[in-house]
Amino acid sequence: AAAWVSPAGPAAASPAWLHPPRAASRAGPPPLALAKKGKKAEEEVGLYSDTVLLPETSFSQRAMAATREPELQQFWKEERVYEQLASTNPGESFVLHDGPPYANGDLHIGHALNKILKDIINKYQLLQGRKACFVPGWDCHGLPIELKVLQSMSSTEREGLTPIELRKRAAAFALETVGKQRASFQRWGVWGEWEAPYLTLQPEYEAAQLGVFGQMFLKGHIYRGRKPVHWSPSSRTALAEAELEYPPKHVSTSIYVGFEVTSASQGLAALATDGLPIRVTIWTTTPWTIPANLAVAVNQDLEYALVGHASLPHRLLVATELVASLAKRVEGLPDAAVLETVGTLSGAQLAGTKYRHPLAGRESEVVVGGDYITTDSGTGLVHTAPGHGQEDYQTGLKYGLELLSPVDDAGRFTAEAGEAFQGKSVLGDGNVAVIDALRACGALLAQEAYEHKYPYDWRTKKPTIFRATSQWFASVDGFRDDALAAIESTVWLPAVGKNRITAMTQSRSDWCISRQRTWGVPIPVFYDRTTDEPLLNAETLAHVQALVRTHGGDIWWTATEAELLPEPYAADAERYRKGTDTMDVWFDSGSSWASVAAARPGLKYPADVYLEGSDQHRGWFQSSLLTSVAANGVAPYGTVLTHGFVLDEKGFKMSKSLG
Repeated sequence: AAAWVSPAGPAAASPAWLHPPRAASRAGPPPLALAKKGKKAEEEVGLYSDTVLLPETSFSQRAMAATREPELQQFWKEERVYEQLASTNPGESFVLHDGPPYANGDLHIGHALNKILKDIINKYQLLQGRKACFVPGWDCHGLPIELKVLQSMSSTEREGLTPIELRKRAAAFALETVGKQRASFQRWGVWGEWEAPYLTLQPEYEAAQLGVFGQMFLKGHIYRGRKPVHWSPSSRTALAEAELEYPPKHVSTSIYVGFEVTSASQGLAALATDGLPIRVTIWTTTPWTIPANLAVAVNQDLEYALVGHASLPHRLLVATELVASLAKRVEGLPDAAVLETVGTLSGAQLAGTKYRHPLAGRESEVVVGGDYITTDSGTGLVHTAPGHGQEDYQTGLKYGLELLSPVDDAGRFTAEAGEAFQGKSVLGDGNVAVIDALRACGALLAQEAYEHKYPYDWRTKKPTIFRATSQWFASVDGFRDDALAAIESTVWLPAVGKNRITAMTQSRSDWCISRQRTWGVPIPVFYDRTTDEPLLNAETLAHVQALVRTHGGDIWWTATEAELLPEPYAADAERYRKGTDTMDVWFDSGSSWASVAAARPGLKYPADVYLEGSDQHRGWFQSSLLTSVAANGVAPYGTVLTHGFVLDEKGFKMSKSLG
């Protein structure tokens, strides 16, 4: 290496700053020389070896996180760093309201992403001088926890299990899980009110939730009705939209069926001049709903054709645009056969035609449906079972049709479906039995596999059905416009979140908030033992709410009607029975703005920020929005920030339920 040359020339002495005084401990040979011995070591000592002075420090060159992080967290705890900043910072308060994770398993890396993002924001706000109080929470009710408890018991134990015993076991399981998850969150270094979290099973939380329910009921937003809802045979309960998932590549057995016309409308009679029988042709992906058929719906503006073929003993009615599609599928037709059109008429002209049910023998009518009837698939004539579909239900209301739903809680046919089907699973052997019966009576025109989106229970991962039952609903129509206005007043990050929740809110049907389970917040309603009419008013709501605030939700199961009812109803308590339904867990967590943000010291409502994964536009973001707007007319948040998902090695998002 070239020697350093000073401006004064090669012989000049080196500047003093290149030779700082040595510490006494450094006296002697340069450090490098100490590490090497012998002639070779002497040769390797360079001209400037004694000028390379490395710092001496007790700071480890290794992170030693396993040792140092607990020490650091202990320092934070002893010095109450978070508590001091959150309470004494000079700035105004900042509230990031925590969306409660579910207390039913160990945490995964997705939880880490979520909580650490929240912690980064809160610590930034604390460093900016604001009072950032963070109250972590847990969702503790619902079917997953109930199932965990039941699965841990023998069949004999389950048979003798009372509702209150199940609730106690479920609460113990939830609290144990909360303890484990809390320890993990704290180990990750997340700051918050860990000694005073909110749990949806806390009496004060449940009471505030009942308050939200009461406000919505008294404003006319909650009602009881019998209508088709998403029903999970595997869980034996109704489900909300947010509890459904649509796995890819679901395949149903679809069928084409011909219902024999018994009385033609005037328009159809003008075409049917050759005396051949006529069949109304329908298509469905749920053959098991055929026993509940009470009408066939048409679009009044579509054109329909009466068609036939020399090999068929009858004529078929089908939308004109779908004649060629039907010809490819009807069993018994020669290859490449063409269905000949006898004549055409509008849906309005076809309405009023009557037909005979091929299995039940009853006579039903062709009616005018709505815009949901298209020529995208099928036949353009829609098999209508008001007890098993939302559009079917609306059409049934229009024409005063019976709400027939011959299926029980387990998803099996009842006697109303017919003796041949009773007891069979509608998603299994019952579906096959219906198809076989239609084939046997000559009504089956075609059968084929059909891949499409189909709702599954997000917990059991099994298919659901639409089934008419008596449930409690939140009528979203009553506050939909206010909810959309609240969405407009909220900051959405990224902006696409606004589009997602707007579309979901615009199209949302009434929210089914009742569940046929034991582990949850009770719907505080009483029913007349004779008429089944519900008793629910401001007095009964306030009385039950006060009892729950003092004793917790268990009081609903341990107390008698006389103890749960206020005067003057208590004096006539034998007239009433308390309901057994509990609230949808999305109503639980969706009420956290009332139970936590609006109730806890140091917090505020509306909160500054909600931060969760992008799947919560249809979950917690939406349930919180709907309850807050319905009760108070405002969004529960000022800003909503969403993040993506942590994926596993197969590209699937991390999930406790999938492992």
